[in-house]
Amino acid sequence: MRGWFKDQHFKSLLKNSSYLAVSKVVAAIAALATLAFTGRALGVTAFGLLVLVTSYAKAVSGLSKFQSWQLIVRYGGRGLAAGETAEFKTSTGFALALDAVSGVGGMIVAILLLPLIGGLFSIPPEHFITAMIYCTLLPTMGAATPVGVLRSLDRFDLLSWHGTSYPIARAVMCAVAWWTEAPFEVFVAIWYVTDLGGDLLLWFMAWRELRRRELLQGIRPTLRPAGLPGAWRFAIQVNLTGSLVAAWGPIARLVIGGLVGPAGAALYRVASSLAESAQKPADLLAKAYYPEVVRMDLATSKPWKFMLRGTVLAGAVGLAAVILLVLAGRALLDALFGADFMPAYPILLVLILAPLLTMISFPLPYMLYALDRPDGPLKARLIGTIIYFAIIAPLSWRFDAVGAAAAFVVGTAAMVLVLAIQVAREYRRVRVR
Repeated sequence: MRGWFKDQHFKSLLKNSSYLAVSKVVAAIAALATLAFTGRALGVTAFGLLVLVTSYAKAVSGLSKFQSWQLIVRYGGRGLAAGETAEFKTSTGFALALDAVSGVGGMIVAILLLPLIGGLFSIPPEHFITAMIYCTLLPTMGAATPVGVLRSLDRFDLLSWHGTSYPIARAVMCAVAWWTEAPFEVFVAIWYVTDLGGDLLLWFMAWRELRRRELLQGIRPTLRPAGLPGAWRFAIQVNLTGSLVAAWGPIARLVIGGLVGPAGAALYRVASSLAESAQKPADLLAKAYYPEVVRMDLATSKPWKFMLRGTVLAGAVGLAAVILLVLAGRALLDALFGADFMPAYPILLVLILAPLLTMISFPLPYMLYALDRPDGPLKARLIGTIIYFAIIAPLSWRFDAVGAAAAFVVGTAAMVLVLAIQVAREYRRVRVR
């Protein structure tokens, strides 16, 4: 293992991950504080309504956005590594156009559909206007171009700083709102303002970094990415994969709200936020992993060893986090949210299995992207999603939110299995030397 730290790519992974680790820890604490203040202020049912209103906008964003940051890293990252900027500028312009079209289009569709489908997700008609206003965030919420720019330019420090700024601001605002016994609408406004501020800050940092490196000239929004072979195919497949990812987050929360009501959605949201905190090591490693692996020759053993080392590192850290959360979960729920939210503990005990699976498998989709197989993660996510939504309703009707958690774990396991099979097949295909 000592030799791992002589690998330049592994050292770069650790360096960039360390930037993100600080951000993730601070952001996770701030997010839990936000949920705690909000839950105590609003109670289970009203907090569930807030979850459903915000999840509706995030669900539409997840379905419509193109995960355009992956385009920039995939095409622009290699060009920058070789000292060329043409592909970086073209991919950034393409990503910018995709973000604009999907963001505005998603906002219009979300607002028009809400009166027709809001009731299916237990959003009351009196909150339709509030949810529509929240949907005006979609043009900035769905934009991933600045993330791709900063990752390609190796500015993970800026991403780290951004990742802590708006969660802290939201936590402070929610603390004040809780202290002053503010109504439901004030908490929705806090979510709105901090989401918008965080998005605009990210755009500003990316623009400033491009200007500092004299890369702004030549970046033009375009839907015709000349010189980027297979860019549209890659974008569509990554978009579909991202849409399926959203199905497991905000869309799932909407479905759970429709199946078990706002209170069940609130308990599930609290449990999932704690479970996801154990997954943070894998998340931050994944963000630093992809830019590194796309620069490597996948016909050699080096990237595959890099993959195994990343898996071991994420698994070891993540397992410790999971054990700690299982032991301290009940006390955390009581201390942060109060007795009304204690029914979330059984949900947490089931959900905690999903982060374990995700941590072990975090490099797999990025290996497939680097191998120019964006269809691989899409297939895996599709199979997992089909299984997930096939069993979520009967399990939820039988076991309430605990059943929804079990469906999530089963779907995750199916997805990981399909990813592992595909990566093993690709390993044999490239005949690693």
